[in-house]
Amino acid sequence: MRYSHQRELILKEVLSRKDHPTAEQICTSLREVCPRLSLGTVYRDLNTLVEIGKVRRVSIPGEADRFDAELGVHQNLFCRKCRKVVSLPISEDTLHNLVMSCPEVKVENYYLTVFGLCSDCARQEG
Repeated sequence: MRYSHQRELILKEVLSRKDHPTAEQICTSLREVCPRLSLGTVYRDLNTLVEIGKVRRVSIPGEADRFDAELGVHQNLFCRKCRKVVSLPISEDTLHNLVMSCPEVKVENYYLTVFGLCSDCARQEG
């Protein structure tokens, strides 16, 4: 794969963030250092980074894809109130046992997204 200064900037941006940013958020953030960066370039480079295993795509139905630099085993929560995505430290064994408790299907891969309230929003609702 050919070196790309813009792809390197995009990767560094994702690696520096813990908020699971969208392509648009990444593009907006990088426009200060790279004013001519297009949203199309950000999408293409993010797709490449996902394909080569440098970042993870987090898909939430009805929302723009988010991108995550944390590649280790973890799942995510989508907060229905503030709309942010946060990592959940669900043990791999717990999730594996849950998925494998469905003997009538042949599981090839799985990824869990929990929908609810993040800890900040849960505290606000009391």
